[in-house]
Amino acid sequence: MSSRVVMRTGEALVEGDQEYLCAEPEIVIGELDGPVGLALATLVGNQAQGHTKVFAILNSDIQVRPATLMVSKVTVTSNRYTNILMGSVQAGIANGVLDAVREGTIPRDKANDWGIIYSVWLDPSVTKLDSIDHQALFDIHREATVKVIRKALSNEPSIDWLLDNQHTTEHFFHQLGIEGKL
Repeated sequence: MSSRVVMRTGEALVEGDQEYLCAEPEIVIGELDGPVGLALATLVGNQAQGHTKVFAILNSDIQVRPATLMVSKVTVTSNRYTNILMGSVQAGIANGVLDAVREGTIPRDKANDWGIIYSVWLDPSVTKLDSIDHQALFDIHREATVKVIRKALSNEPSIDWLLDNQHTTEHFFHQLGIEGKL
């Protein structure tokens, strides 16, 4: 798939065995010389308190390719949350992006030409826990990153699947609301 990808979107969910072990990324991926690149550059230059945008890195001074800009879905209010987000979660995302290149989902020859805007979820309750499984957090976000990139670049779910399953697929939180559990 070395053809031009102007913009694709994806959403994924990967859950672990603890409530805080949940990754639900939403991404926009595409060429840096198109709308994705413009949006990515705008986000980098338009920082907002509590929603700092940062690149996915393997470690300080080692940014991954394609350039992947992380944007928190949660308003960050504590140093502990920041350190977890910019530690295990960021490392998992960075490794997941590279896994997608390694497996060929992202063509290697596009690694410098594409960008990813990555909306990241980290359960705010993680800051209240006495013990956090950082390896599990890393693994969940790594797996979710590969999954969301695969889904975006293969246009999943397809419109045919969506139309076939529209009336049999329940939105989890909507159903909780109907049942009076929210």
